[in-house]
Amino acid sequence: MIESFRQNFITEKGCLSLMEYDVAIIGGGVAGLGAAIYSGRFNLKVAIFAETMGGTIILTDVVENYPGFKRITGFDLAEELKKHMADYKVDVFEERVSDVRKSGKHFEIQSSERTIKSKTVIFATGTKFKKLNVSGEEEYTNKGVHYCALCDGAFFKGKLMAVVGGSDSAAKEALLLTQWAEKVYIIYRGDKIHPEPINMTRVEKNNKIEMINNTNIKEIKGDGKKVSSALLDKDYNGSKEFKVDAIFVAIGHNILSELPAKLGVKLNEKKEVIIDRNAKTNIPGVYACGDLVDTEFKQAITGVAEGVLASYSAYQYLSNENI
Repeated sequence: MIESFRQNFITEKGCLSLMEYDVAIIGGGVAGLGAAIYSGRFNLKVAIFAETMGGTIILTDVVENYPGFKRITGFDLAEELKKHMADYKVDVFEERVSDVRKSGKHFEIQSSERTIKSKTVIFATGTKFKKLNVSGEEEYTNKGVHYCALCDGAFFKGKLMAVVGGSDSAAKEALLLTQWAEKVYIIYRGDKIHPEPINMTRVEKNNKIEMINNTNIKEIKGDGKKVSSALLDKDYNGSKEFKVDAIFVAIGHNILSELPAKLGVKLNEKKEVIIDRNAKTNIPGVYACGDLVDTEFKQAITGVAEGVLASYSAYQYLSNENI
């Protein structure tokens, strides 16, 4: 009963009515936090939902490309944004949203704990780590197969580690793992990895890192308790059996666009939400920002900027429409 009154209120006629907001933000990464800060500055009634406030950036060891901070951890950057958000009246719900649906001129947001109504919605749901989808990956997840060097690298001190991927993220994961590893291999399916130039230089200068290019992992093996080797699709030092103690997968992310798609928001062929330069989707009152959307250059700073644009567009919409 107490929880019911937290979620709803009783009208004078005795009818149950949902709590109502001007804007509901789905996602608590840097883009969602930026949207919440500016929505608060516009004096809107704001709710933000996320299972983990801070998003995937909290798993990043070092951020060097966010203006104003020459060097900061991803966790600390998220904390700074959360502190800033706390200056405004924002209702924070650390809950997973399971459904967003149209209800008259409003939207209903269903989470694991409550249902609310909102006049506008900003999607900032981001992405999740891609998997290799090879035999042994699921069996050895968290037993030698991992997706975050910062989270799990220290468990393999003095061991042989591999990073799968060729992006800037993969290079940074490898560099971080050298703090603990005896040796780090970067296994990439292409001819050459393609990180930012500064990180490419760091990788090339680090004598603990070795590249294995034009190669894929076909299977992950172990003793049932931990990883012992990976089966490659071509020989390395005369054998396809590659001894390794830990494999860190850094091959990109899947777009978490199921909720906006169910609502009728248009996606592109990559399943990214299509927005205009003001973060508007094809549905009036619905906006999107961050890694979720179809912008080419995805960075923490661009995601925050899109969140700000989304909040401004929502503010304009509420100012001009009779809702």
